[in-house]
Amino acid sequence: MGDDSEWMKLPIDQKCEHKLWKARLNGYEEALKLFQKIDDEKSPEWSKYLGLIKKFVTDSNAVAQLKGLEAALAYVENAHVAGKTTGEVASGVVNKVFNQPKARAKELGEDICLMYIEIEKGEAIQEELLKGLDNKNPKIIVACIETLRKALSEFGSKIISLKPIIKVLPKLFESREKAVRDEAKLLAVEIYRWIRDALRPPLQNINSVQLKELEEEWIKVSSAAPKQTRFLRSQQELKAKFEQQQGLGGDADGGDDDEEEAVPQVDAYELLEAVEILSKLPKDFYEKIEAKKWQERKEALEAVELLVKNPKLESGDYADLVKALKKVVGKDTNVMLVALAAKCLAGLATGLRKKFGQYAGHVVPTILEKFKEKKPQVVQALQEAIDAIFLTTTLQNISEDILAVMDNKNPTIKQQTSLFIARSFRHCTPSTLPKSLLKPFCAALLKHINDSAPEVRDAGFEALGTALKVAGEKAVNPFLADVDKLKLDRIKECAEKVELVYGKKAGGAAEKKEGKPITGKTTAVPGPAGDKETKDAATKPGPPKKASAVKGGVPPKKGKPAMSAGTGGAGPKGKKGPETKEIFESELSIEVCEEKAAAVLPASCIQQLDSGNWKERLACMEEFQKAVELMERSEMPCQALVRMLAKKPGWKETNFQVMQMKLHIVALIAQKGNFSKTSAQVVLDGLVDKVGDVKCGTNAKEAMTAIAEACQLPWTAEQVVAMAFSQKNPKNQSETLNWLSNAIKEFGFSGLNVKAFISNVKTALAATNPAVRTSAITLLGVMYLYVGPSLRMFFEDEKPALLSQIDAEFEKMQGQTAPAPTRGISRHSVGGGDDGEEEEQEEVGNDVVDLLPRTDIGDKITAELVSKIGDKNWKIRKEGLDEVTSIINEAKFIQPNIGELPAALKGRLNDSNKILVQQTLSILQQLATAMGPNIKQYVKNLGIPVITVLGDSKNNVRAAALATVNAWAEQTGMKEWLEGEDLSEELKKENPFLRQELLGWLAEKLPALRSVPSDLLLCVPHLYSCLEDRNGDVRKKAQDALPFFMMHLGFEKMAKATGKLKPTSKDQVLAMLEKAKANMPAKPAPPAKASSRVVGGAAPAKFQPASAFADDLGSNTVESKPDLKKAKAGGLSSKTKVQGKKVLSKPSLKEDDDKSGPIFIIVPNGKEQRMREEKALKVLKWNFTTPRDEYIEQLKTQMSTCVAKWLQDEMFHADFQHHNKALSVMIEHLESEKDGVISCLDLILKWLTLRFFDTNTSVLMKALEYLKLLFNLLSQEEYHLTENEASSFIPYLILKVGEPKDVIRKDVRAILNRMCLIYPASKMFPFIMEGTKSKNSKQRAECLEELGCLVESYGMNVCQPTPGKALKEMATHIGDRDNTVRNAALNTIVTVYNVHGDQVFKLIGNLSEKDMSMLEERIKRSAKRPSSAPVRQAEEKPPRTQSISANASMMRKGQAEDMSSKLNQNRNMGGHSETTHTVPREFQLDLDEIENDNGTVRCEMPALVQHKLDDIFEPVLIPEPKIRAVSPHFDDMHSNTASTINFVISQVASGDINTSIQALTQIDEVLKQEDKAEAMSGHIDQFLIATFMQLRLIYNTHMADEKLDKEEIVRLYSCIIGSMITLFQIESLAREASTGVLKDLMHGLITLMLDSRVEDLEEGEQVIRSVNLLVVKVLEKSDQTNILSALLVLLQDSLLATASSPKFSELVMKCLWRMVRLLPETINNINLDRILLDIHIFMKVFPKEKLKQCKSEFPIRTLKTLLHTLCKLKGPKILDHLTMIDNKNESELEAHLCRLMKHTMEQTGKADKDTEKGASRIEEKASKAKVNDILAEIFKKIGSKENTKEGLAELYEYKKKYSDADIEPFLKNSSQFFQSYVERGLRLIETEREGKGRIATSTGISSQMEGTCVPASTHTVSSSIGNTNGEEVGPSVYLERLKILRQRCGLDNAKQEDRPPLTSLLSKPTLPTVASSTDMLHSKLSQLRESREQYQHLDLDSNQTHSSGIGTTLASPSSAAANIDDLKKRLERIKSSRK
Repeated sequence: MGDDSEWMKLPIDQKCEHKLWKARLNGYEEALKLFQKIDDEKSPEWSKYLGLIKKFVTDSNAVAQLKGLEAALAYVENAHVAGKTTGEVASGVVNKVFNQPKARAKELGEDICLMYIEIEKGEAIQEELLKGLDNKNPKIIVACIETLRKALSEFGSKIISLKPIIKVLPKLFESREKAVRDEAKLLAVEIYRWIRDALRPPLQNINSVQLKELEEEWIKVSSAAPKQTRFLRSQQELKAKFEQQQGLGGDADGGDDDEEEAVPQVDAYELLEAVEILSKLPKDFYEKIEAKKWQERKEALEAVELLVKNPKLESGDYADLVKALKKVVGKDTNVMLVALAAKCLAGLATGLRKKFGQYAGHVVPTILEKFKEKKPQVVQALQEAIDAIFLTTTLQNISEDILAVMDNKNPTIKQQTSLFIARSFRHCTPSTLPKSLLKPFCAALLKHINDSAPEVRDAGFEALGTALKVAGEKAVNPFLADVDKLKLDRIKECAEKVELVYGKKAGGAAEKKEGKPITGKTTAVPGPAGDKETKDAATKPGPPKKASAVKGGVPPKKGKPAMSAGTGGAGPKGKKGPETKEIFESELSIEVCEEKAAAVLPASCIQQLDSGNWKERLACMEEFQKAVELMERSEMPCQALVRMLAKKPGWKETNFQVMQMKLHIVALIAQKGNFSKTSAQVVLDGLVDKVGDVKCGTNAKEAMTAIAEACQLPWTAEQVVAMAFSQKNPKNQSETLNWLSNAIKEFGFSGLNVKAFISNVKTALAATNPAVRTSAITLLGVMYLYVGPSLRMFFEDEKPALLSQIDAEFEKMQGQTAPAPTRGISRHSVGGGDDGEEEEQEEVGNDVVDLLPRTDIGDKITAELVSKIGDKNWKIRKEGLDEVTSIINEAKFIQPNIGELPAALKGRLNDSNKILVQQTLSILQQLATAMGPNIKQYVKNLGIPVITVLGDSKNNVRAAALATVNAWAEQTGMKEWLEGEDLSEELKKENPFLRQELLGWLAEKLPALRSVPSDLLLCVPHLYSCLEDRNGDVRKKAQDALPFFMMHLGFEKMAKATGKLKPTSKDQVLAMLEKAKANMPAKPAPPAKASSRVVGGAAPAKFQPASAFADDLGSNTVESKPDLKKAKAGGLSSKTKVQGKKVLSKPSLKEDDDKSGPIFIIVPNGKEQRMREEKALKVLKWNFTTPRDEYIEQLKTQMSTCVAKWLQDEMFHADFQHHNKALSVMIEHLESEKDGVISCLDLILKWLTLRFFDTNTSVLMKALEYLKLLFNLLSQEEYHLTENEASSFIPYLILKVGEPKDVIRKDVRAILNRMCLIYPASKMFPFIMEGTKSKNSKQRAECLEELGCLVESYGMNVCQPTPGKALKEMATHIGDRDNTVRNAALNTIVTVYNVHGDQVFKLIGNLSEKDMSMLEERIKRSAKRPSSAPVRQAEEKPPRTQSISANASMMRKGQAEDMSSKLNQNRNMGGHSETTHTVPREFQLDLDEIENDNGTVRCEMPALVQHKLDDIFEPVLIPEPKIRAVSPHFDDMHSNTASTINFVISQVASGDINTSIQALTQIDEVLKQEDKAEAMSGHIDQFLIATFMQLRLIYNTHMADEKLDKEEIVRLYSCIIGSMITLFQIESLAREASTGVLKDLMHGLITLMLDSRVEDLEEGEQVIRSVNLLVVKVLEKSDQTNILSALLVLLQDSLLATASSPKFSELVMKCLWRMVRLLPETINNINLDRILLDIHIFMKVFPKEKLKQCKSEFPIRTLKTLLHTLCKLKGPKILDHLTMIDNKNESELEAHLCRLMKHTMEQTGKADKDTEKGASRIEEKASKAKVNDILAEIFKKIGSKENTKEGLAELYEYKKKYSDADIEPFLKNSSQFFQSYVERGLRLIETEREGKGRIATSTGISSQMEGTCVPASTHTVSSSIGNTNGEEVGPSVYLERLKILRQRCGLDNAKQEDRPPLTSLLSKPTLPTVASSTDMLHSKLSQLRESREQYQHLDLDSNQTHSSGIGTTLASPSSAAANIDDLKKRLERIKSSRK
């Protein structure tokens, strides 16, 4: 016994583990006692035994085990922690207890299991028991089944989930053990008790004998609903109730039904296993189904039929299968196969249920169309299919398709469709069959009940009857207003026969309806109705409570008590009362009317009606009126009376007094009697006829208004307007429209048929009479109040002028609210309830959407397009998507039929190419807008995949997806999205991006909804897993969404859903739920009547599916999202203005009060004190590489005195979102608390530097946004940063200039710019210089750029400490290893060079050779670049050299300045080639050197006074560029109009699109005002240059820039073209454009017309059309000489340049042809000499032979046409216009003209006197055979003034050819002077021609004076101007030549560009150029300056040298200058000698 005593001493828990069984037995007994004693379920004692309980139940000793089981049971019952042991204990019970022979052990085991279920561990127990069923030991299986049965019997099917049990039942029935089978049978009976017939399908395949036995057992089961008898711990209230009822005895059925909601109906479908069938389809199914033989198709279908027999199918992509089946149903000729395919579809729909919904839309139209088949088996199969499909979707989704078929001509289709509608309605409830659906269906069905085919009528009646039964009379009656009584009775009869689907609900509905007819007739006691209901209730097992709730037929949600059935029924009657009766008034014959009228009117009155005397008629009317006034409503025969009034003369009454009375009586009758539409039709025609009458109009309008009250406005208005527009009288039309405008205001808009009016309004708008148009526009304004902006969509195709009037009218109405209706209410409001109103209001909006003419694009979605979208090559996919975009764009509004597009687009949503994904998303967005609410049907198969895209890793893709989802939700409402499992499936995916975006979206949308589908509950488990997600953002979003889920689902459901979580998670989640419960917002109330009427005047709420609250959220997401969160965080909730509900929870209100004060507290001298402390080193100096904690703490302390506490908490919060919040608050308070901000500025800036070290981009962006606003404010306040503020902020800001993100860099640069306004640039300089030493190459590059900008804006004196040091520092970066840094350094130094010229090289000092060469190269390039963007190929033209003409000296002077101007220009045109993208400011064009980043000129001394600029700009009100506050410098520069214009023009060529657009608009405004347009005079060339530079910039830069929105470019194009068109309409200004500029302009415009990229733009064609128009304007309005000249040169250039497209030349020629056509009018204004010179040059460059080689014959034809026209117009005089041509022999021009002249002479046969000379000349020239004639011709030439030189040359050639020719006879007759002149001339030519071999110059001065230019030292042969024989020649000979010389040496004031380039007699043709506009720009920009050295570096492009360039010449520059001086002196001498 000794060892006994040992274990006796042990503590209980150790005894329980002892190895002796007795010790354990004893331990278990004591433990049992202990467990029963412990009162506190949370006592720590329990925890000791946690690990032992399993051992209690699995003890190896049977006796001990029994005791152990008892103890375990006690433990589970009492211990709080027992749940933790569930799994191990249950598995122990199953494996070690259920196999015990002792029955007691088994019982205890079962009890333990049931006790675990009671403590909420049902799932774990069920799992263990189900595992036990797989055990090999039959005993264990039996015990497990028994336990499950008991659990089900006691706890019920709500707690024990049946699906897994039913799944294993069939297997149990197959067991070999009888005991198992028997137990399984008992279990099956128990399950049947709970779910009834739902159990049949899963068990249909078991052994038939067993099934039979089961059936027998099932029959015995009591029909009473089973009750839960044992309750979970959480169901204690239910338990108490249950016990109380048991105590009362009986089964007191009635009471507890509400709470316990009876047992849920289990759907058999839920219990089935889903089968996967797609993979089991025969491999060749898709081939077979297309096979030619019907047998093969049948085989394929049979295979499918077999598979779809499975009652539940697994979801998958059934699109292809459905498509194949649909094709068979629609197209197959074999009806048997059609039936088979229909069966397959039915099977699919039944097996997939809701998941089939996405295919429903495709299949329904096909099936409905197929109902044309007559064979009963086909019809039946189709009916089954469509019914099965209906259950998978909603009526709403397929309503479009059904309604489309309703008008089909085939009666069978009509009949079957109506029957299908009837069957569908049976599945609906009043909520799923709203008015908006009933309306179109009833309208269509009403046509059917009037159909000629009886079967169609019957089906129609059945459908309408069903609708009546489901939705109730109140809802349906308004649509049956026009149905006669017989038909109405028939509909009601059908309604009574209808059996509805939803058991109880239907019962309730039935009572409602049965009560109604009775009460409707007997508006009496609730007796009969009441009895009826009580009977009804008694017959049903259900509780009678429900009946009373539905009694009144007023839905309880109205919050009205359920009144007695009597009054309830009277509601609808009251509403339609009077009108319903009279509406059916039949037309009475005139006899009957006379009888009726005689009964109520005095006899005399009737006799005098048609009297011939007007006085009698008047008297009669007075009597008539008295009689009417005295009549009672009930006895007034309205129709009879109005017919009497219409009796002859009726409305043709000539006396206005009688007529006025008549109209007044009509109004009286309408007001006082029961006036029907029949009566109205009698009089309306007459009223409309009189409405425009001056005297009777008012009365007519009154009568119309009275009729509108009696017969409702919609009907009356439609009649009246139709009548008015069917007649011709415009006065009537306009007055009718005016009446309607007023009537709408009085009656409100509900029910009006917008569409009908719109067509009439359009007619009115097109009317010739202005009054009609005005009235129409006024009416539109009134309609706008009700319909909103969508009204404009109907008028978009109207003329622009009209459209602008309409817009103006709408503008007036904006902000106004529609007045509350004052008439027509009485009849509608009784019993109308809020709901009716609201729905009506919604309908108006939707109506408008329904009315839009929608295009069907189905046929455009071809198979080819779909295959393109799915192509392997991404480019082809992109093409496909582009096509879709353009299809949708063209169609604007589309029908929902889009063929195969959804599947194709769905595939693109997961495209590997993200750009295509984004494109697809934007297409889907378009689609939503285009399709409108009909997009609903695509939510499942297209909308949900978009949600998947929210999980994309790229931010921009997610943003696009979110925008798309929102666009869809706006059209569809949220219901479609939340139905079904799709959303929960998405949330299940563990993608952090997807989760946070989706939860954020739900948090935004849910609060706005008034109800949600129950499927939202499916999302909850995933929401809980998001609450514990690894990703902080997901957790945050999940927490934010929690209150909104709870708002819809309720706390209880949410708490219950935590049951499945792990214990630790559960506690956490429950805590969060509690917290959310406190913050839970109320559901949005239905919008009140008034507000729903008038939201925002234009009622935008109509398009918002989810009440106006969604509107708030939608439009202002940025605001509202944080707001809803703030509700929890106690943040800025005061800002949350959410309609109709309070988001704030109580506790946060307290904090809210504190936020009312200022956020910055002004502490006097606080800032100064802080600076002193920092100076004295009492605090840390703000200087660090990364902020350490002590800095942050220090800042916190400093802020505590001057920043509001709550804001400081936000500012120093650990979470970045709070920082964002703080910044938002600071932005908000910036303006209102200026002084506070300035007093704390040092602290704010320091806090912002901390934000620069955050990694979160959103905070950084927000901080930069704040800084921009802050510095703007400071500069307005003229504040200057202190040194302390600057040094603790600027270095950290400069760090951010190196950010990788473009946006941020751009912002930082903008901030640095603004800082210069409040902190001297010279002080900024060293900080930025410091930034160039950074390791970050981006930062180095940006800082260098910034330095360049500072120098450019403020000059050299910003360079600190000295320009030399600064430049040396900058120059070191030229050798940087990073390309962008190198470029930035070079560009910066080039900028300095522009400002400072050559001294730069001195300042830089020694550079390595490589760096120096790079710099020089860059400087050269910068000077060269801006010639003309498409650089003309110099190589292709023979190089032209120029002798040193007077230009050279000009050029030398101008070099340096010229260079800088070019450089600037270069920066404007395209930035520096490599760094354009980082240097946005480089694009500004600065014509007057006032260029700075965005057009402001920064000033270094900000304290200067700000002048008012208004007075300066007096002469021309050009709006000043609104770019920034202009600093004082601006005044001095713009002291006159011209420089203002220069400034604006300079901005036209800006690289920033908006700047450019702004400038263009300003110029356009000036040009449009006649008095101000003058100011532009003198600036035209400059403006045109800027414009075509901008065109080039677009062509070369913007169009290629992917990032740029192409709409921007189109906007810019239209501005450019618009302002040019305006300019070229003003002839005086247009004529100022010079040749060079016109040439470049035409070049630019033609290039634009040929730019294929423009055509691809959305508005591209429009742009090109406008360009066409502009070109025509330019040709017609510019100076005709200049434009003709420009076109000729352009043609020449385009033919020379090989790169130029033939299209280009062709367009130039077309322009020339147009000019030729204009010649007859313009010939007198043209300077023919200049034109012929241009033609001469052209023919010189392109001799006939060369022209003939051109691919096209157009150039030669163009030239010939031009010359021919000139000849025709001028006649022989044309030969006198060759004066400007030096050497006519160089081209065939003269010969050609002569030929033409001769030709015309021969044709006309007569010559005028003037032309004799010319003619004889031609004759002689033609007979070349006679030598004498030739010589005579030559001498004649020498003798003529103009052709002297040419004659001499010809003579020289002739002598050379015929050396023996005798010229003596010709010289003999002439004077001595002439002879020596000829000889000298010949000698000159000889010397020149001989020297030619050695000379390589082409002189710019004609040969006669060549010698004078070049000194003898050069190789040129020289000769003096004097005669070689030494004799002096009289000065008179040189008169003409002197003129020319003066001109050529620049001594004349001839315009530079008008001078033709002078060419020498070299054999190589040299190229003429028209002065290029860019050169003119140089001359404008540069003040000429000496700089000789530079001129040696220069290698200017030969194209530019015309106005200021030099070719390579032989002479050195200095000698060249000397020569020119020499030349000038000689000329002076010649002049003086002549005097």
